[in-house]
Amino acid sequence: MKAVIILPTYNEKENVKKIIPVLEQEIFPKIKNHDMSILVADDNSPDGTADEVRNLMKKWKNIDISSGEKKGLGAAYIRGMTYAIEKMKADVVFEMDADLQHDPEKIPDFLKKIDDGADMVIGTRYSDGGSIPENWPPQRKAFSIIANLFVRTVFMKFSIHDWTGGYRALKKEVFLKEHDELKQYSGYIFQISFLYKAVRDKFKIAEVPFHFSDRELGRSKIAPLGYILDVVKFVLWTKIYEYKRFVKFLFVGGTGFIVQFATTYFSITFLGLEHAQFLATAIAAETAILSNFFLNNIWTFKDTASIKQKGGFTRRLVKFNLTSIVSISIQSLMTYLAVIIFGTKINLFGYPVLTALITLFPTIIFIVLPFNYFVYNRIIWKTQYLKK
Repeated sequence: MKAVIILPTYNEKENVKKIIPVLEQEIFPKIKNHDMSILVADDNSPDGTADEVRNLMKKWKNIDISSGEKKGLGAAYIRGMTYAIEKMKADVVFEMDADLQHDPEKIPDFLKKIDDGADMVIGTRYSDGGSIPENWPPQRKAFSIIANLFVRTVFMKFSIHDWTGGYRALKKEVFLKEHDELKQYSGYIFQISFLYKAVRDKFKIAEVPFHFSDRELGRSKIAPLGYILDVVKFVLWTKIYEYKRFVKFLFVGGTGFIVQFATTYFSITFLGLEHAQFLATAIAAETAILSNFFLNNIWTFKDTASIKQKGGFTRRLVKFNLTSIVSISIQSLMTYLAVIIFGTKINLFGYPVLTALITLFPTIIFIVLPFNYFVYNRIIWKTQYLKK
């Protein structure tokens, strides 16, 4: 396989003088089963970084450069990976800083993980011997550790130990799959977003521990406060978006209770059904069921309209009614059992309030909502057949 080390640069002239000879003379000769190349993704550095790279290209023919406007780390990597895959025919691309903070001696370990079947390999500073510089001030250590722990906790993906690092190797298939979604992440948040999407799409992730060295030349381009705000915003919004269908489902269910109560009141007050409360309740229940179905169909599960189902709209409506009947039966059964077990004389509009508090809410939360959401997704609207 052909592997390309991508070095994003902006004013890194002195660093490329150091890192490229190290790669060419010390690292690449150790790698026998891969064709190794270097691509510098330079953001039109005013310090002459591109000129230095072109001088090195005269000595080593496996070096190339991709220049472009300075739009952020993510934009540089997207440009570099596209160039590496399309122009250099890369099978594997590396993300690697040009300032020697990422230990180049670990490159063979990354490739070994790829050879063993990993789709994406993450350099980790936080497990199995990985580390950050001891001389970092406490606030910088805390910033790094807490930001990474925050991402792991919110995403509930503790098996991946380093979400915020930028030392990685990945197969071209991973980038090609995620390319279109990554275009909006031009800055440092690119790293978290790329890894999140790779995990979401079930790519096999492996890790290589390494010691993160402190920068010797130049200065870091990252703004700590702005970055951590971007991390919080991206992670929280991503998690909310991930569960947006469930949020819509809950909202529609809430409107159903309002519709049912309003219809019951209208039936008894204006239709004269005060002596036929069973009929009024049945009318209200079916009205709420129809309201929920139409709202779910045009909003919560709108994206499933392209899924072909025999019977289409009518069959979905019948299934929805049957599911609702099952849900109501579960609630009624639990309430009935509670009355037998606990008993109560506290009533409101004919309903045992204390019993409802004891049984109805837990039943809805722990039984009815999970049951309905599962059936809606898997049987009625069949979201499992949506194209990912």
